[in-house]
Amino acid sequence: MRIDFQKNNGLVPAIIQDNATLQILMLGYMNEEAFAKTQQEKKVTFFSRSKNRLWTKGESSGNFLLVNEIRVDCDNDTILIKATPQGPTCHTGSTSCFKEETSKGFLYQLQNTISGRIDNDDENSYTDKLFKKGINKVAQKVGEEAVELVIEAKDNNDELFKNEAADLLYHFLILLKAKKITFEEIEEVLESRSNKPSS
Repeated sequence: MRIDFQKNNGLVPAIIQDNATLQILMLGYMNEEAFAKTQQEKKVTFFSRSKNRLWTKGESSGNFLLVNEIRVDCDNDTILIKATPQGPTCHTGSTSCFKEETSKGFLYQLQNTISGRIDNDDENSYTDKLFKKGINKVAQKVGEEAVELVIEAKDNNDELFKNEAADLLYHFLILLKAKKITFEEIEEVLESRSNKPSS
């Protein structure tokens, strides 16, 4: 991994992204020493321009950023680090230093698309037509898609299986909309389960 630290007086911007949600958490700067320490210790370390020294994020708060993956852009002068935050990233106590929530991945974009078609009463939309039939029909459709997925799971056609899995996810998101529950809330349940100590 080659990084051009000379282009900007020895510093390169480092974008930190949540490994799970893909939300942008913060932007800092690294010199060669900070980058080497980040690689070695697997905790994000910046060069603080205000302190004029290396600064490991979380060294005083305990809210470390644990490194999952490091990438470099096409010009070798910007670093992208996917990390697991050990608490709020922003000094204000917020998850991210950016006020507006950034993308969490395609499923969230799809959730927004589904909501938009329903909220805007798009009469040409299959999604809106199904939604208008009521929760019983939506739930029935999810059940049908689940059965079709199980059937395909027993065969060896991976393409058909993937398509049925996609259909199930799509209709599941419509059901969540009908129940006025978001995918984020389901994530929270899964996260709470993963944080429980194993028996």
